[in-house]
Amino acid sequence: MIILRKLLFPFTILYGIVTSIRNFLYDKSIFKSYSFSVPIIAVGNLSVGGTGKTPQIEYLIRLLQDDYNVAVLSRGYKRKSEGFVLADKNSSAEILGDEPFQIHQKFPKINVAVDADRKNGIENLLSFNEKPEVILLDDAFQHRRVKAGFNILLTAYDDLFCDDFILPMGNLRESRSGAKRANLIVVTKCPNSISEDEKERITKKLVANKKVYFSTIEYDDFVYGKDKSLAISEVKPKEKLLLAGIAKPDLFFDYLKQSNDETMVFPDHHHFTENDIKTIENKTKNQLIITTEKDYVRLANHTLQSDIYYLPIKSKFLSDADDFNKTIKKYVGTSTRNR
Repeated sequence: MIILRKLLFPFTILYGIVTSIRNFLYDKSIFKSYSFSVPIIAVGNLSVGGTGKTPQIEYLIRLLQDDYNVAVLSRGYKRKSEGFVLADKNSSAEILGDEPFQIHQKFPKINVAVDADRKNGIENLLSFNEKPEVILLDDAFQHRRVKAGFNILLTAYDDLFCDDFILPMGNLRESRSGAKRANLIVVTKCPNSISEDEKERITKKLVANKKVYFSTIEYDDFVYGKDKSLAISEVKPKEKLLLAGIAKPDLFFDYLKQSNDETMVFPDHHHFTENDIKTIENKTKNQLIITTEKDYVRLANHTLQSDIYYLPIKSKFLSDADDFNKTIKKYVGTSTRNR
C-alpha cells in the first residue's frame, strides 16, 4: 500500500493543483457563484462517501419540517434519468437515485428533487406555487456554482479528513483547507463511549475557529419488511444473511452479526441485477435477509423468496444537540425574516 501511494503521488499533486485553481477562481468571483434569497443549507464532505450525509439530511428535515416548507435537492447519483426530476408517486430508486428515493419515502409531504445542475434545480423548485422556505442540498460541499447560505461539513470518526490525502493517493476530493468554507463541522459515526478528552483532541486536529459537533449512528429497535416488522432482540439470535451495498458497511455488520451469520457486500449505490438476486438466493438458503435502508429501496423491485428486512438508522448528537439545533434554526429564521 505504501509503494502504491508513492506511485500515485504525482497524480495527487496534479489533482490538488486543479481543485485548488478551481476553488481560487470561485473565491475571487472569476467563476460565478449564484445566490438565492431562500435559506440554503449544504451538507457534504471533503472525502469520497461514507460520512453519513443522508442521516444528517434526515435530521435537518425532522428539525425544520414543522415550521417551514422544506425541500431537498440532490444530484441523484447513479440514477437512470436526466435533468430535473421531482419525486412523485411514480418515482423509484432508478429514477431518483437510492438516497433521494429513500428520503422521499420517509418524508412524502416535502418536495424531494434531483438535478446535477443545482442552480437549475433550485430555480425549478422556486418556480412552484408553494415555494420552499428552506432548501437542503445533499452532497453539495464542492458544488460551488451555488453559494449556500450555510455549509455543514461531515467527517467520519474513523476516517478524519485531516488524516487523509487528496485523490487518488487518498480519498479527499479537495485539499483539507477546503474546510474553511464550512460554518460548522460534524464528526459522524462516533462511538457512544467517546470521551471529552478525545473530542477535544479531534477538535484541535481538524481546523481552528470552527464549531465541531460529535454524532453517532442510532439504530432502530425494529427491522422492517414489506408487511411486518421484527424486534432487533428477536432478529439478532436468528441465523441470517446481512447484505450491504454502502460505502462503509462495517458498523452495520458489527451491530447485527452473530457467529453463524453470512455477509454479502456490494459496491456503494449498486443496481441489483437478476444475477445478483440469484446469487443472494443461493447464499441465503431460505434464511432471513437483513439489509440497509438504502439497499432495500434498490431491492424493492425484485422478488426474493426469502424474507427481507431493513434496519433504519438516525443521526444522534452525543452532546450539544440543542446548540446545533439553535444554530440551524437561527440561520433559517434570520434568512427567512430578511427575505
